Amino acid sequence: MDIAEIVRQLLEEGWKIGPEDLAHISPYLTEHVKRFGEYSTHELDIQPDAYDPKLDVDFTLLREQDLTTAGLGQAS
Repeated sequence: MDIAEIVRQLLEEGWKIGPEDLAHISPYLTEHVKRFGEYSTHELDIQPDAYDPKLDVDFTLLREQDLTTAGLGQAS
């Protein structure tokens, strides 16, 4: 939006701006961008350690508190 506003101002001042000019200031230039980066492939055969989702934290007090607060901790 900022570029468009500046271009409008320049046109009002009498500047001649063509599509080639705008192509040089486009915010979408991607020639220098490596979209997916550079990644080493020699490690693809290495198996990661097994994921252990268990945490040594007792969440039962929080669960009981949440159920009681919601009115779900008591039998009806």
